[in-house]
Amino acid sequence: MQKNYFDNKNNLMTPKELKNKLPISQNIKNNILISRKIISNIINGKDSKILIICGPCSIHNFEETIKYGNLLKNLSLKLKKNIYIIMRVYFEKPRTILGWKGLINDPYMNQTFNINKGLYLARKLLIRLAEKNILLATEILDPNTFHYIDDLLSWVAIGARTVESQIHREIASFIKIPVGFKNNTNGDINVAINAIQASAAKHHFIGLNQNGKLCVINTTGNKNCHIILRGGQKPNYYKHDIIKCEKNLLNLGLKSKIMIDCNHGNSNKDYKKQILVIKSIISQIKEGNISIIGIMIESYINEGNQILDIKNNKILKYGVSITDGCLDFKSTEKFLLKINNELDPIIKTRFFQQNIY
Repeated sequence: MQKNYFDNKNNLMTPKELKNKLPISQNIKNNILISRKIISNIINGKDSKILIICGPCSIHNFEETIKYGNLLKNLSLKLKKNIYIIMRVYFEKPRTILGWKGLINDPYMNQTFNINKGLYLARKLLIRLAEKNILLATEILDPNTFHYIDDLLSWVAIGARTVESQIHREIASFIKIPVGFKNNTNGDINVAINAIQASAAKHHFIGLNQNGKLCVINTTGNKNCHIILRGGQKPNYYKHDIIKCEKNLLNLGLKSKIMIDCNHGNSNKDYKKQILVIKSIISQIKEGNISIIGIMIESYINEGNQILDIKNNKILKYGVSITDGCLDFKSTEKFLLKINNELDPIIKTRFFQQNIY
């Protein structure tokens, strides 16, 4: 990679150039393919494990993220019988109005917007994590930046602000990665269900290839998509919300497979209330629910969040989110162990129920 990529704000390196500079091993490729298959089996009711997408709201510090990844990896080894953990590694943040847009957009968090450096750091970080056999997830926000890191991801999300976007549905149709669609910010689940239907179909659209050239992309459809309930104007993780979602999916001939996002609208933006959502999910599964296949938790080394003060160059606290508030890792560990221990007696039974269902 030429030095001027990092000095020039206007000329962007191509996905191929970055991948040539930061290649991945065959072992990493194999691990990712296996993980995608396992996640697909969970989505399709062929594996009874609970899929957990867990990690910080957004990535802002390279070494802290490695530290968190190591903690999560060690925990995942204890829980692998019943729980399949994928780490949240979100590099882009959709903003309601304004704010820091994430590591790729502004990696130095000082409004210098060195996107080439952001892409480089994002891919380098994913490789460092993947080398430790940590499985990775992110959100597709900018349709272009995804091409730089797609080969390192086991699962991706389409967020509440882009779930109605045609281009995001077309990208989901194109990729060979399981995709979760969130309901939109006002709580409408039907837009996510529409997205699942659209992504399962074939599409033809204009996009970028690995050489950074515009081309026509032809897709085959993605059958490994599911809904994520993240709340809206009010939470939607309660039993009656799940039943409603199940009916809407089944009425359209779709698999009733649901992930619950414990933060955002479901916690009323109070990260501590994620614990209430987790407890409700455990209770519903113990009562016989077989539609809930996954849980999303916002978690970091230390709890809460802090304000990024660019103008005053305020020193950031260690291991604390600069976007949404997160549970600390100790609490995360406690409640993932609780999920594992309380559901252990029924996991195998749940597996047979899914196959019958």
